[in-house]
Amino acid sequence: MRLDKYLALSGAGTRSTVKKIIKNKRVTVNGMVCTRPETQVRELSDVIILDEEQILYSRFYYYMLNKPSGVVTAVSDRQNKTVMDFFDIQPGKDLFPVGRLDKDTEGLLLITNDGPLAHALLSPARHIPKTYYVELDSAIQEKDIVQLETGIDIGEKQMTHPASIHMTDQEKTKGYITITEGKYHQVKRMFQAVGHRVLYLKRISMGNLILDSGLKGGEYRALTEKEIKDLREYAGNYNSGK
Repeated sequence: MRLDKYLALSGAGTRSTVKKIIKNKRVTVNGMVCTRPETQVRELSDVIILDEEQILYSRFYYYMLNKPSGVVTAVSDRQNKTVMDFFDIQPGKDLFPVGRLDKDTEGLLLITNDGPLAHALLSPARHIPKTYYVELDSAIQEKDIVQLETGIDIGEKQMTHPASIHMTDQEKTKGYITITEGKYHQVKRMFQAVGHRVLYLKRISMGNLILDSGLKGGEYRALTEKEIKDLREYAGNYNSGK
């Protein structure tokens, strides 16, 4: 594997970033400074050091993307730009988005190749909470909030699970909603059921993974080791195949 790809896949930065890191003599391979991004390394046996810290190879990759509006949540699409088009690195072709965000919805999207973790996070039986920032076209009434926090009919076989609502402005048009399901257009349909149209929607968190406020729309970063550990623990017991 190329050295720049190895570092990028390990979370050291994008391919363009790690090329600069390598050329600035910050990387050693088996004790020797390496300045050529195209250098071939053996990911399971060579010792790669960046700024005195060993970079270990992993079979699984985890990225946080701040999805912008106007792109579809898919691996590929013949007509639309997808969330994967923002990535200039891929370990093979096996990265995929965990769950979906509507084309006009922004915010947190987990990108990984860890299928078992994705399944655990998306399993309806686990009720993983997802929090969204929302802006409405009109002031929401307390009775509407009660309905949403109790469960509401959005045309499915069953009522929605109770949501959590926290409005943040005096006009009662902006705030946060937390749901534990992932039905099609669910947040929009829930507010529509009580007479309100969603003007803006952005996912802030999924489980205990919180969107990095420093990421602009279309930007991504690798999850930290702590974020990965915490997310795995939050998802509960699952077979990662490790």
